[in-house]
Amino acid sequence: MADASRPRGRIRWIVCALIFAAVVLSYVDRLVLSVLKPSLQAEFGWTEPGYADIAFWFQAAYGVGYLLFGRFIDKVGAKIGYAVAVGIWTLGHFAQTLVTSTMGFAIARLPLALGESGTFPAAIAAAAEWFPKRERALAIGIFNAGGNIGALVTPLVVPAIALAMGWRAAFWITGAVNIIWLVAWLAFYRRPREHAMTTVEEVAYIESDSPIEQKPIPYRALFQLKQTWAYIIGRFLIDPVWWMFLFWLPDFFSRRYGVDLKGFGPPLIAVYLLADIGSIAGGYASSRMLGKGYSANRSRKLAMLGCAFLAVPVAFAQQAPGLWIAVLLIGLACAGHQGFSSNIYAMPADLFPRWAQGSIIGLGGFAGAAGGMLMAKYAGYVLDSVGSYTPIFAFCGIAYLLALAVYHFINPTYAPVSTEGLARDAA
Repeated sequence: MADASRPRGRIRWIVCALIFAAVVLSYVDRLVLSVLKPSLQAEFGWTEPGYADIAFWFQAAYGVGYLLFGRFIDKVGAKIGYAVAVGIWTLGHFAQTLVTSTMGFAIARLPLALGESGTFPAAIAAAAEWFPKRERALAIGIFNAGGNIGALVTPLVVPAIALAMGWRAAFWITGAVNIIWLVAWLAFYRRPREHAMTTVEEVAYIESDSPIEQKPIPYRALFQLKQTWAYIIGRFLIDPVWWMFLFWLPDFFSRRYGVDLKGFGPPLIAVYLLADIGSIAGGYASSRMLGKGYSANRSRKLAMLGCAFLAVPVAFAQQAPGLWIAVLLIGLACAGHQGFSSNIYAMPADLFPRWAQGSIIGLGGFAGAAGGMLMAKYAGYVLDSVGSYTPIFAFCGIAYLLALAVYHFINPTYAPVSTEGLARDAA
């Protein structure tokens, strides 16, 4: 097939921008509550274990949804899968305005979690459809950075809305933007060959990887593969760290440094700006090494190792002498997480045929959510009994080195799945 290094046409990057926007919106919607948590906790008398239960059940629904959406997207494709996901999570986002207790929020957020669990399976399926292997990690790094933009936008927008119009308005206004995105997605998204705006050169470039016939694949066949276990154990170990940052960072800044609703913006913006840089840099680093002829094994794992080292100093964040030292340590850890994730998220597309990627991503998301559930309970227990984030940050500091060690031990050569063997198992 033709393989132009600079094909005429850039529609794939518009698709990437749409995915980026959806990831931004998903993070805004899930973070509204965490930004409002200190003030709602004071107003409604929430306990730390009660808030941990909100996070726990969100993770539970998110994990189950990941499994369901992984299979669903394999069947219906990225376009319909993403539209369904956004529709479901928007309903859950609006439902939060009807409750005030921790139990009420835990129930209302179930559809939010179910819908948002479809974000990355659909996004990665679209990336596999629109980007060849050599650009895929960069594309994933770009739209993965959307989570950090969402995390930047939320502490700027949500406190302003809540202070001016009440906390419920923060949910209504942020949720309304989802509807605008949904219309744009349904109107624009097509497969590369079906899109009226793609050029012949761009389609040839996108399809320069060898095409693979689509076949259904049972989970029993996937669980027999070392590549599956490398991916899901890696996600189990690193995802809880990111969920902890998302759910508890405003509380940490409030508890440790007395930051209030009006003051969350600058420290959270700084943290997620660093995370944004890490997301793109992590994807760029491995893509750059691939472009220079390094193996996928070396490129991905060297990039992940560098990112893992960035997270180590966060173990000392609780002891930081000032707010901005803590922000720097946490920001570096978030940068490390996002760069690490950009590469681990590329593994399903690197090693599995397209027709199995949604299922693998679903299994990884479920594993990550299971780890997040344990982290939620652990954080709630530690904060209620010890009253310090030190034990929590200690795990965050070593999680990525541990994940990479396990990841490398299980699949030391980063060997792709045998398509023929997988096809036989699927038969």
